[in-house]
Amino acid sequence: MAGYLFAHFTGEEKDGEQVYFSISRDGLHWTDLNRGKPVLYSRTGTCGVRDPFLVRSPLDDKIYLIATDLRIEAGLGWKVAEEQGSRDLIIWESEDLVHWSEERSCEVGVSGAGCVWAPEAVFDKEKEAFLVFFASKTKGEGEAEGKQRIYGTWTKDFTDFSETFLYMERENHVIDTTILESGGRYYRVSKDETEKRLILEAADSLMGEFGKIDSSTLAGLKGVEGPEGYLLPDGRTWCLIADQFAEGKGYLPMLTEDLSSGDFRILEPHEYDMGRMKKRHGGILQITDEEYERLAVFFREVK
Repeated sequence: MAGYLFAHFTGEEKDGEQVYFSISRDGLHWTDLNRGKPVLYSRTGTCGVRDPFLVRSPLDDKIYLIATDLRIEAGLGWKVAEEQGSRDLIIWESEDLVHWSEERSCEVGVSGAGCVWAPEAVFDKEKEAFLVFFASKTKGEGEAEGKQRIYGTWTKDFTDFSETFLYMERENHVIDTTILESGGRYYRVSKDETEKRLILEAADSLMGEFGKIDSSTLAGLKGVEGPEGYLLPDGRTWCLIADQFAEGKGYLPMLTEDLSSGDFRILEPHEYDMGRMKKRHGGILQITDEEYERLAVFFREVK
C-alpha cells in the first residue's frame, strides 16, 4: 500500500452532505480531489449522505462505500433526523475507485429505530463476512425515552444482510464507533454522545466482551466525534483522527505505536495538513500506488 483515500462530507451547506474524496501519501498531508466538488451524489432517500466509510472486500476484490442516509440541509432539524429518520444504508461499489455504481439503499434499521447513523464495516476472517455496525436511537421496554445504541448485521456482498441485532449498549447514548485490528486484538473507539468524548475498548474477538482502556488523552478531549484510525506507512504507528465538531476545527490527528496503552500524542498544527476542504466524519482506505495515481489523474481531469 502506497497511499490513502479519504471519503468524507463537508457540512450542512448545499451539496455539503455528499461524498468528497481526498488523497495522501503519508496519511497526514491531504490533497482534495475533483476541484473540491463532490465525487458521489445520492439521489435516493433523503438525497444526502454523511459519514461515508470505505472498505475493501477480500471476497470479490470490490471496494464498497457505505454512508448515512441523512440531509440536515433539508431543514427538518436534528430531532426529526434522530427520531424519525431513515433506516437505510446508502451503498456504492467500485472495482477501481474512479468508476462507481449507482447508489442503492438497503434497510437495516430495526423496527422502531429513529435513524441509522455512521455505518462502518470490519471483516471477520473466521466468519468470512463483514460485521456492519451503526447507531440507532431506539426505545427499550419500560424506557420513557429512546437512547442511541450500536446495532450490527452481517453481510458478504453489501446487498443481502442478516437480521439486525443489538451490538453495544452503554449507560449513556453511544454513536460513531470504529473498530481497528492490531496484534490479533480488536480496538473499538466510540463517542459517548452524552459526554461528547471518545471511549477506547479492546477485545479478543469482534463478538467478545470489550474492556475499557483508560486514556488520559481521549478523556481530555471534549466536543469530538467521528473517530477513524489507520496505520501510517511505517507499519507500526497508528493514527487516530477525531472531528473537533464543537469548535468547528475539523479533524485532529493523534499517534500511538500501542493502541493497548491508551497513550496518544496529539500532533501540532505544523505536523499535518488536512487539505483546503473542511473534512467532516468520513472513512480512510489504504490504497496502492496505481490506485493513488489513477485517482489523482482521473479526478483532476473531471470537470
